[in-house]
Amino acid sequence: MKFTGESPYSDPEKAARRLMEHAQAFEPIQDNRVYIEKINGPFLFGDKATPAQYSAGLKYAIDKGWLVLHESGTFVKFTPAGADLFA
Repeated sequence: MKFTGESPYSDPEKAARRLMEHAQAFEPIQDNRVYIEKINGPFLFGDKATPAQYSAGLKYAIDKGWLVLHESGTFVKFTPAGADLFA
């Protein structure tokens, strides 16, 4: 039997900050958009996070005003507060 420790992304704030790092790593397209798959792919498959952790992190980032999710759900935009995290 294999026991594992607690995931580092169980805390929504840590998950949100990691999502912000992934979003920052990509060059935004027109109108400063970052496609959602550019952040969910590396987070889910590279960081081995769960979909629940991804959802909680994304919700936290949106609630904090770091990101704005487009109504279509296909891309996010940095807010000034979110951009200041990396200034």
